[in-house]
Amino acid sequence: MSHATRFSLSQSDIPTHWYNLLSDLPEPLPPPLHPGTKQPVPPEALLAIFPENLVQQEMSPDRWIEIPGPVREIYSLWRPTPLLRAVRFEKALQTPAHIYYKYEGVSPAGSHKVNTSVAQAYFNKVAGTRRLASETGAGQWGSSLAMACQLFGLECTVYMVKVSHQQKPYRRMLMETWGAQVHPSPSDQTEYGRAVLKQEPECAGSLGIAISEAIQDTITHPHTKYSLGSVLNHVCLHQTVIGQETMKQMELAGEEPDTLIGCAGGGSNFAGLVFPFVRRKITEKKNYRIVAVEPTACPSMTQGQLRYDFGDTAEQTPLLMMYTLGHSFMPPPIHAGGLRYHGMSPLVSHLLKLGLIEAEAYHQTEVFESGTLFARTEGIVPAPEAAHAIHAAVQEAVRARQDGRKRVILFNLSGHGLLDLSAYEGYLAGKLNGV
Repeated sequence: MSHATRFSLSQSDIPTHWYNLLSDLPEPLPPPLHPGTKQPVPPEALLAIFPENLVQQEMSPDRWIEIPGPVREIYSLWRPTPLLRAVRFEKALQTPAHIYYKYEGVSPAGSHKVNTSVAQAYFNKVAGTRRLASETGAGQWGSSLAMACQLFGLECTVYMVKVSHQQKPYRRMLMETWGAQVHPSPSDQTEYGRAVLKQEPECAGSLGIAISEAIQDTITHPHTKYSLGSVLNHVCLHQTVIGQETMKQMELAGEEPDTLIGCAGGGSNFAGLVFPFVRRKITEKKNYRIVAVEPTACPSMTQGQLRYDFGDTAEQTPLLMMYTLGHSFMPPPIHAGGLRYHGMSPLVSHLLKLGLIEAEAYHQTEVFESGTLFARTEGIVPAPEAAHAIHAAVQEAVRARQDGRKRVILFNLSGHGLLDLSAYEGYLAGKLNGV
């Protein structure tokens, strides 16, 4: 295939509704539990940190939830995002497989995270919220939320995992350019942050700690709500614009994927691509192979336990049924900061338990090798997180080369790596360890 490899839609093709996988599950999702009573958490218990309209989305049984006009209007700044076939990448791998990727890095913040940050900022604005507090790992979520808050006139405070705050200064600068306050976590801004620093002054931080700080900030400041970039149902819901667009684009390409791949830290970008396809797998019995990819340094799905656990280190959140390494798990400071979360989205965890998806884990050195090959063939430098999906696609393409059976492989390229070049510098200099 030497002709155009890009499959584009028009703005009229931006989805009008988000898809809610809860409506089609063959077995209901275990509810979040109150940590004290161990009883299901009633919706009103979540109102201390979330606005009522987002709590309703979190627990909604409706299959389709309408996307408000102001949200679709902002989506049109970058959506629909392109689907491309990686022909040069295929040639470099000498594979009969056809490899497609949905490229979410074209958004103003450089990743898929804006699909939910814009939605969350809008629903908070109409609910009367004045300020949002959140956490961020690599900074893609923090920068996306900072942009969305600026567009809707909200204040924004972000607790950024300290190791990423040090490794990725330009992501911090991006957040500050969009008007956010950014604190390295653990910080001296919250009671919990100060307690962690007292016990371990050089603590590199974790998403669990940063979440604890953001929640403490929320409940101790008026007119403030908490905003989360992954894991929860309503966050995964907002990302389903990705998969809905991709279905139309694969039709334009005249093919249907055999294998769908996404990297997974908390699960949102993986969910965004695959949940609409999971619906087909459940309702139409499609035989898709769907693979969630994580780092061996933080292998919640491949080495964790499926059980109720806290979403944060300070044990402030409801208990969620998810694959987890334990809420006190402290991951090593790998460069894929967005994949350093101890748990996995309850919905993604549920799909893994039901056998509707698979999970794989890879070392960061091999991930960067595949990410670099992709950059040198397709021209796009992928974020380290997205490079995990690329590496899994490489493994599938190699299997196709070995057995001679053509496959159609689809992965989500969830973010660009232009602010991750220090990580590539480390890889090219041979300084990355193998975790």
